[in-house]
Amino acid sequence: MTQRFDKSRLPSRHVSVGPERAPHRSYYYAMGIPEEDIAKPFVAVASAGNDSAPCNTTLDFQADAAREGVIANGGMPRRFNTITVTDGIAMGHQGMKSSLISREVIADSVELSVRGHCYDALVAFAGCDKSLPGMMMAMLRLNVPSIFVYGGSILPGRFHDKDVTVVDVFEAVGKFAAGNCPLHELTALEKVACPGHGACGGQFTANTMACVGEAIGLSLPNSNMVPAPYQSREQIAVAAGHQVMNLIEMNLRPRDICTREAFINAARVVAATGGSTNAALHLPAMANEAGIEFDLHDVAEAFKSTPYIADLKPGGKYVAKDMHEAGGVYMLMKTMLAGGFLDGNCRTVTGKTLGENIDQVTWNPDQKVIYDVKTPITPTGGVVGLRGTLAPEGAIVKVAGMHRLQFTGPARVFDCEEEAFEAVEHRKIEEGEVVIIRYEGPKGGPGMREMLSTTAALYGLGMGEKVALITDGRFSGATRGFCIGHVGPEAAEGGPIALVENGDIIRIDAEAGTIDLDVPEDVLAERRAKWQPRVNYYQAGALWRYSRTVGPAYKGAVTHPGASAERHVYADI
Repeated sequence: MTQRFDKSRLPSRHVSVGPERAPHRSYYYAMGIPEEDIAKPFVAVASAGNDSAPCNTTLDFQADAAREGVIANGGMPRRFNTITVTDGIAMGHQGMKSSLISREVIADSVELSVRGHCYDALVAFAGCDKSLPGMMMAMLRLNVPSIFVYGGSILPGRFHDKDVTVVDVFEAVGKFAAGNCPLHELTALEKVACPGHGACGGQFTANTMACVGEAIGLSLPNSNMVPAPYQSREQIAVAAGHQVMNLIEMNLRPRDICTREAFINAARVVAATGGSTNAALHLPAMANEAGIEFDLHDVAEAFKSTPYIADLKPGGKYVAKDMHEAGGVYMLMKTMLAGGFLDGNCRTVTGKTLGENIDQVTWNPDQKVIYDVKTPITPTGGVVGLRGTLAPEGAIVKVAGMHRLQFTGPARVFDCEEEAFEAVEHRKIEEGEVVIIRYEGPKGGPGMREMLSTTAALYGLGMGEKVALITDGRFSGATRGFCIGHVGPEAAEGGPIALVENGDIIRIDAEAGTIDLDVPEDVLAERRAKWQPRVNYYQAGALWRYSRTVGPAYKGAVTHPGASAERHVYADI
């Protein structure tokens, strides 16, 4: 081993150093690893690769490429895999209850593998929505030198000479139900919408959290918008493996990088790109792992003062491939920093500050995707936090691309998504109504389902901004229309959303940031006295366990106290 690394200070000494570790070393010899490599730092290479969906199919290849970088820079890589639940396939049925829960399982499984084998550093590869925050949560929890790598997005499909994504297919289901899309058109569209490897191409949750990875400093500059099929993804993976060894040498850890200021930077990048409302769950969950107080209201505060400047789907015209060609996340951050919307002093996995990294980028005035902050698409962010008598703990709405920011109407109440979707499918929703879908929160679902099938069908029916939809569940990053999620307290906890009845007037103002139930307090008190908690169908297994431990959505729907309750940090064992 070179003198660059003092193994006596690294976790892997517990499985590789001294006579008492001879049994442990025997396992490494069994895998053909020579003595000199056992003496090197052990680097975990965690992959969410699998055959479940195109989001994940290139991840193992990329993870294997990262090994080359680790080896070239003096480390011993150890690859392992974790699960994913792919939202596009889980969407619109009971399988979606597994989605958010998978974020915790991913973080837990990475933690346990790293702890159990005493790895010194982590390079993590993810593609599907929840696997991105899950991996970054594990990095912050373990606090070993770490780099996050996104597997890359899918290229857009082509249909009738237009770029399309999977959202076009979801919305075509609504058009089919309305009689505006023949079955043969729907069938033809579904066969071309997703042309190969990679995660969903619009600024949905995966690409939103990929932007977060760069903005918060855990990913290499301009690495995450490169599409999955591009050959340069292999080079990015090798570079990540190489750089993580430098982080071990510097002892630069995720909590040194992900400060409160870095979280604000990340929230601002979400707002500037019109990103997924799910970021308001994932950023607080990541902050919890670092012991930083940063909830939905902190996220919303950053959103409130940030211009919307990236013209990305679903609210805009372009997809991740176009963002990459325009200069990537760092091109976006170039104009944001110049406008005073980012803290350039935050450190990153390059070992340099965000500002120093941005200095390497030259602004490209000829690209069409990213606007200068001086001439934004809209002066405030693409995502807005709400609070009021219907949501005392808060709620969130994506306004990117919306024309209508106020809505008042009578409630139409459903106690699960299936009931609402059936009403939409049979065209039983009236213009002007406020559709309520409740008992879909973290505890009540359990699992806080996304509602893309319902919202996309509404859009397909031409009702996207003619009704509002409110839920204690979530929305896909692909959702568009007047759709408000994360309402808290949730119905299962007896929050005001549990007390709404058909015909109650609800007032929403996304400019003022308010969401109110127009029912007298004495009437609500009567309803509250009669209200009884509902028992869901999941009284055993992973979903039951999650429902017993999960906290409120505004704090990230986390399942443990986080770093604030720590007695030790893994990296220092």
